[in-house]
Order: sequence, then C-alpha cells, then structure tokens
Amino acid sequence: MPERTQEFGRYGARGIKGYEAVARRLDVLAGFVVTPVTTRRGLLARLHYLTRTPHARKAARAAGLTVTDRTLKAWLDGRRSPSKKNLERVETAYRTVRRHNVARYLLGRLNREGRGTRVEIHPLNQSQVPRPRQRVVEFRALNIRRWDRIVAAWAADDVQALDDAWVDQIVDLGSQWGQYEYVTNVGFAA
Repeated sequence: MPERTQEFGRYGARGIKGYEAVARRLDVLAGFVVTPVTTRRGLLARLHYLTRTPHARKAARAAGLTVTDRTLKAWLDGRRSPSKKNLERVETAYRTVRRHNVARYLLGRLNREGRGTRVEIHPLNQSQVPRPRQRVVEFRALNIRRWDRIVAAWAADDVQALDDAWVDQIVDLGSQWGQYEYVTNVGFAA
C-alpha cells in the first residue's frame, strides 16, 4: 500500500487534498446562502435561519452565537449592526447549523438505499512539472456506497476524520490510491 505524500508540489504539481474537494462539493450540495454576510440581505437571511424556531436558536447558541436576544432583535430590526467579529460568529454558526440540518438528507441521497453514488476523481495538475518527472495519472470513477463517516465528519467540521474517511473509500482504487490523495476536483451529485 502506498504511503501518503510527504512533499506535495516539490516539482510543480498543483492540486488540493481529496477530502477538501469532497467538503467543497458537500458545501455546494448543502445550498448555503450565497449573499455575503457583510450585506444586509445576507445577514438577515442567516439570522432568520438561526432564529426562526426555539430549536434553531438553541442550535445557534451551541454553534457559538452567544449574543443576547435583545441584540439579535436589534440586528434584525436594523437598529444596530454586528461587529466584524460577530459577523464571523454569525457565519460560523449558520454554516454549522446548516450542515447539521442538511446532513441527514444528504446521507440518504448519497447512500441511495445501499446503491451508493458515483464519484469522479480528477487527477492533480502536472502542467508545471518537468516532463521526465511527470507520471501518468488518469481520470477515475468510483462508486461509494457508505457515506456515513464522510458526511458525519463534514457535518462536524472534523478535518482529520474527513481525511481518514475519504482515504478509507479511495483505497478501493487498488494500489494506485496514493496517486489520488491530491486532486484538482472531485465530482458527484445527490
């Protein structure tokens, strides 16, 4: 079994870790609010999402949004604006709560009652690597049937667990799995 890459990019290869590409794709599937939190519309969308029910408020507080109800009401009414630090807290709490709420739905869609989801793995970019050091790394497709650990790690924002879960899945590529530790893109749909 190949070892993990120690000096990625030493000869000019470019790419990102496979689990980062998976997390980005799951974020796209989660459907976050696109408008930035720094605009009034973006802030209101996030605050409404985090405060519409008592359960949502409790989840927001658990995710780190610890301002008083009075302050939240002032933000919603437009009487006050949150500081830069509080804007970051609102964004972090929103993403955490949204991931948690969407995780169960995504898991069902990705597992598809045991049939799994086809994943396309686009290899790393070697255009800047000198010709004698380039290796043949081709586009691969893989069917992942068990998404439980990947989605749970993504929802918890646990980078190490997500990396371990992703590597456990790409080992199914056989002895070449180490060539796909770094990729340009990972594509799948739910």
